[in-house]
Amino acid sequence: MTDLNNISKIKQILEVALLTSANPLSLDDLQKLFSEKIERSTLRMLLDELKTEWQDRTMELVLVASGYRFKARDEYSSYLMRLNPERLAKYSRAVMEVLAIVAYRQPVTRGDIEEIRGVALNPNAIRQLQERDWIDVIGQKEVPGRPSLYATTKHFLNDFNLRSLSELPDIESFLQNEIPLNV
Repeated sequence: MTDLNNISKIKQILEVALLTSANPLSLDDLQKLFSEKIERSTLRMLLDELKTEWQDRTMELVLVASGYRFKARDEYSSYLMRLNPERLAKYSRAVMEVLAIVAYRQPVTRGDIEEIRGVALNPNAIRQLQERDWIDVIGQKEVPGRPSLYATTKHFLNDFNLRSLSELPDIESFLQNEIPLNV
């Protein structure tokens, strides 16, 4: 197999795994690449080195909710979107408002969303967000009727390049759909 004493080789293995993976890889996932035990602190150090090595390239190593992944730098997004124009989903202002309410006020019920927006909620808005795997039902509120409680998913955090909800941008830029999506 490989000589794991060779830090350069370990870094190359991490790099190729991250570049070829369709999904973010957690530290646990990355440890599975090696038959010998590699400490999490060592992996973090090597990932930091990779991040530095890629800082002047077209891709960057980022940490999102589910783990590490490479992504194209924002200045190349418009070019890459031309390859898959059908994936350029445009969401209505109403759908983005619902997503923002769920993201910033979670967990929320349908009634909470309607109260905040001041209008009845189109069921398609929640369906679109659930199909995209940006929101999901996480339980029921303990009140009569037991309405569903909605919250964002890890997929939402990954698509918006966030590690946690604390990194959410200010609400105005979110509602204006100015946040670049990694989709």
